[in-house]
Amino acid sequence: MGAGCQVNRNRDAFANGIRDGFPIALGYFAVAFSLGIVAKKAGLSPFQGFLSSFLNHASAGEYAEFTVIMADAPYLEMAFVILVANMRYLLMSCALSQKFDAKTSWVHRVLVGFGITDEIFGISVGKPGALNPCYSYGAMVIALPGWALGTVMGIVAGNVLPASVVSALSVALYGMFVAIIIPASRKNKVIRGVIAASFLASFAVSRIPLLDGISDSMKISLLTVLIAGGAAVLFPIGEEKEAAKTEAAKTEAGEPD
Repeated sequence: MGAGCQVNRNRDAFANGIRDGFPIALGYFAVAFSLGIVAKKAGLSPFQGFLSSFLNHASAGEYAEFTVIMADAPYLEMAFVILVANMRYLLMSCALSQKFDAKTSWVHRVLVGFGITDEIFGISVGKPGALNPCYSYGAMVIALPGWALGTVMGIVAGNVLPASVVSALSVALYGMFVAIIIPASRKNKVIRGVIAASFLASFAVSRIPLLDGISDSMKISLLTVLIAGGAAVLFPIGEEKEAAKTEAAKTEAGEPD
């Protein structure tokens, strides 16, 4: 009976992940389309573009990759640039691993960490209670192919579409990300304050000339550590309160103890 219930929970979590990941896939397709145009300028074939986007799930990281390719730079430089551009995902993976049940195997943690993106992290960390890895898998299985296929279509289409149209399509992704953080901020004033502080700090950092030499990903990583760490120190969540929230989430979802 217990095993059967667990299978049902995993299946439901996977289906919910696909449902929540579908709009993300649409946004990814639009953004990756513009990346595909850059990839074509760098000389990548549709298959190479698909493989690149399937293994690298970040617009900034891929853009940096294609820029390095066009500059005919060595592989070591490319690896370093991509590492710096995608550094913030290390923080996201560590943060999301705390959402798993303590019994969750390291295999699930590694696989979920591989597919982390800003939006998938947002919907996964926003789930109440302990996170079922199958939910993240469901979001990944629909969203990540959308990212890779968008790159392929951009390479195939080339410069057929006007740049203004491609730019307009990419706005959908930012609107979707706003839709992820707004509900959480309305329910929790601490989260609301953290989001406001993040916006202000990001704007301030972008205007400081001394920091122009630091990549955007590094800036985001540093701000994430400072702001999240400050919020954790000033507004800690006690174990009893967190346990009560988890229990309430299970009750709402109809899950057994």
